[in-house]
Amino acid sequence: MIDAHVHFWKYNKTRDAWITDDMKIIQRDFLPADLQPIISENNVDGVIAVQADQSENETNFLLSVANDNNFIKGIVGWVDLQNENIENRLLYYSQFPIIKGFRHIVQAEPAGFLKNKKFLNGVQVLKKYDFTYDVLIYETQLKEAVEFVNYFPAQKFIIDHGAKPSIRNKSITEWKKWMTEISKRKNIFCKLSGLITEAKLNQWEEKNLYPYLDVIFESFGIERIVFGSDWPVMLLSGNYKKWKELLENYMAGFSSEEKEKVFTQNAIDFYNLNF
Repeated sequence: MIDAHVHFWKYNKTRDAWITDDMKIIQRDFLPADLQPIISENNVDGVIAVQADQSENETNFLLSVANDNNFIKGIVGWVDLQNENIENRLLYYSQFPIIKGFRHIVQAEPAGFLKNKKFLNGVQVLKKYDFTYDVLIYETQLKEAVEFVNYFPAQKFIIDHGAKPSIRNKSITEWKKWMTEISKRKNIFCKLSGLITEAKLNQWEEKNLYPYLDVIFESFGIERIVFGSDWPVMLLSGNYKKWKELLENYMAGFSSEEKEKVFTQNAIDFYNLNF
């Protein structure tokens, strides 16, 4: 099994200001040594470490922890895609095979960001170096994301956290419309990560999430859905075992081959893992 979405950080109150005081449970360091016993208990063999801070220092930090922990099978780092020297930076990072792709925290950007020409120019270069791109957005940004991915029909994209539907508000109609639309592009994958923190924190039941899982499975199909946990952010609304069991319960009627794709093979294929 592969978990395609985990984070590591050495907590810094100023840098990590997004971790507000109502998130005290994650206002501390989270390092590979904290995750290793959890994934071992849950029979997860490898993880993808995803950036949480927008700096090249973050990418270098992830390289460092991956060098010391072989269960980290890939990195989704950060690089300034709006930098006019972006090709030089991607050329530099291409020397590290464990870096599989990059991400920008678009959910924190204003409307129209995905139409920014400098950003589009940076994304355009990713394919040359065989880098993937993780799309981190809220459901309200999905329409713009559809227009964005249309520019790059050959680029590998994966939507983090199912584009963060507002599960706590039982909002589904618009999200479903645009998820169905974006899924028509066969270069777009979707992660089953981060959904329990979009539900009512620590008050959700499995049945609250099933309609959203239905949309993802119906839209993207077995071939383009990837398991992820969003550890440790997920701790705001549950724990690793509970999330994994929810997905296993949802997929109880699926074949072993279908489960293998979602929990392992699709991540290997998308991120080109040596596993």
